[in-house]
Amino acid sequence: MKEYATIIAMGEHIVDCSDTVRGTAKVFGASKTTVHDALTKKLPQICPELAYDVRLVLDKNKKERHLRGGKATSLKFRLLREKKA
Repeated sequence: MKEYATIIAMGEHIVDCSDTVRGTAKVFGASKTTVHDALTKKLPQICPELAYDVRLVLDKNKKERHLRGGKATSLKFRLLREKKA
């Protein structure tokens, strides 16, 4: 029963904060794989309505991930240039 409460809490966190799987894993002290499996495989069986909302956020994050990666790389090299100067 405690496992169900944790899975539901993870789902609510993702929906409320529009967080990523990686960010949610840090908050709950779990691995990315554990969070992803819980939200995509177990949550639909426990709470289908919440699972639908989580799926929407996960799909949005997947569409934006290449943009996040580009921003992170740009920031990394900008900081390196500033450090040298």
